[in-house]
Amino acid sequence: MKPTRLFEFIEYQNQNAPLEKAFTTKYEGKWESISSQEFINQSRAISRALIGMGIKAGDKIAMITSNNRSEWSIMDVGLSSLGAVNVPLYPTISSKDYEYILNHSESIYCFVSDKEVYDKVIAIKDNVNSLKKVFSFNKIKGCAHWSELLKEGSEMDHDQEVTKMRDQVKTEDLATIIYTSGTTGVPKGVMLSHKNVVSNVISSSKRLPLSIGNASALSFLPICHIFERVILYIYMYNSVSVYFAESIETIADNLREVKPEVMTAVPRLLEKVYDKIYAKGEELSGIKQKLFYWAVNIGLKYEPYGQNGAWYEFKLKIAKKLILSKWKDALGGNLLQICSGSAPLQPRLQRVFTAAGMTLVEGYGLTETSPVISVGDMRSNNFKIGTVGKIIDGVEVKIADDGEILCKGPNVMMGYYKEEKMTEGVMTDDYFHTGDIGEIDGDGFLKITDRKKEMFKTSGGKYIAPQVLENQMKQSIFIEQIMVVGSGRRMPTAIIQPNVEFVLKWLNEEGISCNSLNDAVKEPRLIEAFQNEIDIHNQHFGSWEQIKKFKLTPNEWTIDDGHLTPTMKLKRKVIADKNSDLIESMYV
Repeated sequence: MKPTRLFEFIEYQNQNAPLEKAFTTKYEGKWESISSQEFINQSRAISRALIGMGIKAGDKIAMITSNNRSEWSIMDVGLSSLGAVNVPLYPTISSKDYEYILNHSESIYCFVSDKEVYDKVIAIKDNVNSLKKVFSFNKIKGCAHWSELLKEGSEMDHDQEVTKMRDQVKTEDLATIIYTSGTTGVPKGVMLSHKNVVSNVISSSKRLPLSIGNASALSFLPICHIFERVILYIYMYNSVSVYFAESIETIADNLREVKPEVMTAVPRLLEKVYDKIYAKGEELSGIKQKLFYWAVNIGLKYEPYGQNGAWYEFKLKIAKKLILSKWKDALGGNLLQICSGSAPLQPRLQRVFTAAGMTLVEGYGLTETSPVISVGDMRSNNFKIGTVGKIIDGVEVKIADDGEILCKGPNVMMGYYKEEKMTEGVMTDDYFHTGDIGEIDGDGFLKITDRKKEMFKTSGGKYIAPQVLENQMKQSIFIEQIMVVGSGRRMPTAIIQPNVEFVLKWLNEEGISCNSLNDAVKEPRLIEAFQNEIDIHNQHFGSWEQIKKFKLTPNEWTIDDGHLTPTMKLKRKVIADKNSDLIESMYV
């Protein structure tokens, strides 16, 4: 029996390929695992406890966790079994956004991971009339611990009620409301049904090149985002053992401990991995350094399916043995596939990681599409560098006259919660307007070129696609973040946030003592180096597209300060407002 509702994935796993270590989380330095059956037992205990609390179908329960953990998934299954609705929140958003989402969703209970998140919720709890109680996964003084529910649920006799409520959950029912962080305005609540997500999981699973029950995964991208959440369901469906990373800072250590076969990532993380490894290569000398550069250059020329010919494949074999295999070893040694999402992936990263034996595929989709629309797969000629793969089964894509990608299928959302007009604004018949510009090539591969809303026109009438420029420029190790501006202006310019660690090190090696980014951005030598980097990458664009001027910002762009969304997308209006003087100075 194939799953039709979210809570059935773990049951499917237990029936077909049960795992002794289905989910594993590290507590106080020790990995602790639960089996498929233990997971089911705990989720059913949660269901019984929630019934005892008066939870009914359609009730909203908020979940906020700073790091992925088994408890979150157990709660997710326990509440969805009753027809309740999971409302996940990003831990990094402001208390003001907490207040808005909890009120807008009318959440009646909230589960938090730690004291930091708990304090943010408590600060606004009195302003949320619907919110009855807060529970925590960590033990926090004054806060009810989730284990109380496990204990109560294990002692309750609500099995008949659980079965009855479970049987009444339909695949078309609302399963979750995910509030998109957005780059402007208040968060929008995307309503996804069981059918939306389940169909996406089953179709996307066909692109996972792992044998059922014989692989492990490291999970660290925010579980509140539909991308990682669907990935977890895919792991359940395919009996992949899931290990949750302790934090973003411990990923390298956790990879070496777990040695997973598969993981997901965002481009910025992969860029940092590449830069760190490249920096280590620069510290070598003599023949070792020459071999390193030679191997990397071989990797940067990689094309799949032997397209470069036998001589290249011979050189690649040597490069892998001598150098590139060490890249794989640094990430645990067993990685077969990395799936990147959330933002455009640079082709150089795709080439070098894949050349090193870790196939790096890119997926594409939106929260509104549950999320996957397309994804690559090295098998069946479904891998082409610079594309986001072919469309998954059951999903239909067409390109509008203006280049916008339109999507139709069982994965398309139910709509925006309490926003009918907004929903109507993104739908034409059954097609969802993604807001992305793209094309489908002759082989059926989808390529994303830019965000429709982010494209702008200069005063001379030339269209500029900022993301294309930004993605090219970010190949420079000097550049941490970059935002291209110039709407209605005579030329495109850019605000750049330097790579702090690298820039300070570079200045020191140049004999310039500098301890802060604020001082660094004033150094003429550094500005000259950035100009050289811009000049190199400008060559890839027409004269009207090239960045004519730039300014370095002394401020690091962070999620906490509002520059970036939780998925590391630029909040363009915020950045523009905070750097208005810098922008104006480029047009004097």
